[in-house]
Amino acid sequence: MIPKLMLGAALVAGATAAQAADVMKMAVTTSFNNSGLAEVLLPEIARDLDLEVQLLVVGTGQAIKLGEAGDVDAILVHSRPAENRFVAEGYGTHRTEIMYNDFVFIGPSDDPAGIAGDATAVEALQDIAAAKADFVSRGDDSGTHKKELALWQEAGLDAAGFGDWYNAVGSGMGAALNTAAGMNGYILSDRASWLNFGNKADLALLFAGDPVLFNQYAYLPVNSERHAHVQTDLVNKLEAWLVSDRARDLIDSYRIGGEQLFVFNAGAN
Repeated sequence: MIPKLMLGAALVAGATAAQAADVMKMAVTTSFNNSGLAEVLLPEIARDLDLEVQLLVVGTGQAIKLGEAGDVDAILVHSRPAENRFVAEGYGTHRTEIMYNDFVFIGPSDDPAGIAGDATAVEALQDIAAAKADFVSRGDDSGTHKKELALWQEAGLDAAGFGDWYNAVGSGMGAALNTAAGMNGYILSDRASWLNFGNKADLALLFAGDPVLFNQYAYLPVNSERHAHVQTDLVNKLEAWLVSDRARDLIDSYRIGGEQLFVFNAGAN
């Protein structure tokens, strides 16, 4: 069962599927939920499949723990190493790539660390650290947090030793962006969450385009051999829909301000 503490942190969301014949649970990342794409996909899934997908919205690390505990039927996350371990250890049956976008560096529009002209994400982080410019970290074991820590490591820096300029907030993407807006600091965000974020204040997208910032989302069914109550038939039905042309059209056409937020790539890798 899901611990009571978890229910306070997780948002359980349903589509327009109050009368749906079938119900399943899926843990998804806060970045996926903050993008607004769930609000597009869930009603269509309910309509096409007569299936209500209840979302538990958490960071990738917590989503994986929910899958390991059998508290959900499937997970949709974005951290390839953690996903590979989830399958290798027998908690998930397989991993199916669905769509991607990219990570971007957001920061004060006057860019005191001077990252806008940098050539790589590593150089951007080195400049932020050298300037001791305020930086907000998710600090929540999410896919975004895992990516950020990996980038600091590539930059030859250890976030554990940073001073007061480094702020680990232990929050989802939306809350972390709000913190960055409040302190006018730098932050690593997925592009979709940034585009759908309303309180941009004096923040701007300053750096993007390094291939290392590629951000893949994948669907992983929970292994019913570990948790017999997992609804494998519904999980498979949803997976077939997520890799279909119907999903492709909805995902690729989802835009904010004319900008595409995700690119469908199921079956491409």
